[in-house]
Amino acid sequence: MLLGFHGATTMTSDLETDVRVSREAGYRGLEVWAEKVDTYLRSHTLAELRALFVDNGLVPLSLNALVFVGFRGEEYPQVQQRCKALCEIAEAIGCPMLVTVPSPTEARWQLPWSAVVAEYVTVLRDLADIAAPHQVKLSFEFLGFGWCTVRTPRGAWEIVRQVDRPNVGMTVDCAHFYAGGGLLDELSALDPAKIFAFHLDDLEDTCKEAITDNTRLYPGSGVIPLAEICARMGAIGYDDTCSIELFQPLYWAQEPLEVARNCRASALAVLAPYFQVE
Repeated sequence: MLLGFHGATTMTSDLETDVRVSREAGYRGLEVWAEKVDTYLRSHTLAELRALFVDNGLVPLSLNALVFVGFRGEEYPQVQQRCKALCEIAEAIGCPMLVTVPSPTEARWQLPWSAVVAEYVTVLRDLADIAAPHQVKLSFEFLGFGWCTVRTPRGAWEIVRQVDRPNVGMTVDCAHFYAGGGLLDELSALDPAKIFAFHLDDLEDTCKEAITDNTRLYPGSGVIPLAEICARMGAIGYDDTCSIELFQPLYWAQEPLEVARNCRASALAVLAPYFQVE
């Protein structure tokens, strides 16, 4: 398993800092926060962006993220344009994947699940057609928050199976798994070849209604049953990439290299019984 850092864990740092601390902390890969790329490209070229990774010996694991892709109505052309722009960047820097996020919708309680599935199947097939010429995969990430239309591995997997495109898979994020009430048996039902990304994180001990991105913690220091999750992921044969995605403002205020090192040490302690980590 290739262990990567994640730009959301150092959200207030710039892309160049993320690359530097990832290298210095011993990671081989970085999951790249897309807005940091936008900022970087305002004063640099795509060639310089590619060189930033190459010169530091770092693999860009994915661009994160193309957000709120469903139920956009007249705004959907903006989603298509953003998808194309991010795929062009990904292709230029040798990044294989774009994380793709479902939407909130005020109508979700009135919609049958079949309508939610139909919407995302249509949207993801369309976006897959945009991504394919750039050799970019789409990794659909369920979000465990109550406002999201797709909250569990089972829901995301149903959609991904119906999309049935080789460049469309899914992301499993431990915090969203826990927040959304995902079941361990849902992980056992997944095809590891269609899990394109795995996010390792933990959560504070709160009621699930109080969970937000900002209640995340270093892996192993919270309430998520990470050992059970990793055991299930290992048992189905998943052994690709893992990145540590924390949105904790307390960590943003700390020295980025210290945070990156703490993330790596805590992740290795969690992953080591189940995976051989690079």
